[in-house]
Amino acid sequence: MPDQPVVKQRTILLVEDDVFLSNLLLTRLQKAGFRVVKAMTGEEALGVLRSAEALDLILLDIILPQKSGFEVLEEIQSDPNLNKAPVIITSNLGQETDIKRGKQLGVISYFVKAQTPIDKLVGEIQKILGK
Repeated sequence: MPDQPVVKQRTILLVEDDVFLSNLLLTRLQKAGFRVVKAMTGEEALGVLRSAEALDLILLDIILPQKSGFEVLEEIQSDPNLNKAPVIITSNLGQETDIKRGKQLGVISYFVKAQTPIDKLVGEIQKILGK
């Protein structure tokens, strides 16, 4: 029997302070075959980004304790030592100005939580990470 190629499990940093939604996303992403690292605050997210953790994607809420998602994005842009994984925003902030600000800060996609089924979000992540 030939050796099967080893498929590297993709790692996602999930930054979400809503415990219910965080656990729901964690379960769905793990079920889809991803490894998930969770952070509940902006500061916690920056701590993960400063670590040597190899990340393939960051799923970032905007309204967070300690530092907002926008502040996290600004730090990612200004600090060359932080992980530069692609960022998808998931937020209840759906105003055009918020979406525009996210895009200006380099996010690759912006989803409004209330308008986005989890399956659609997971599908988008799979598409981006080629899974």
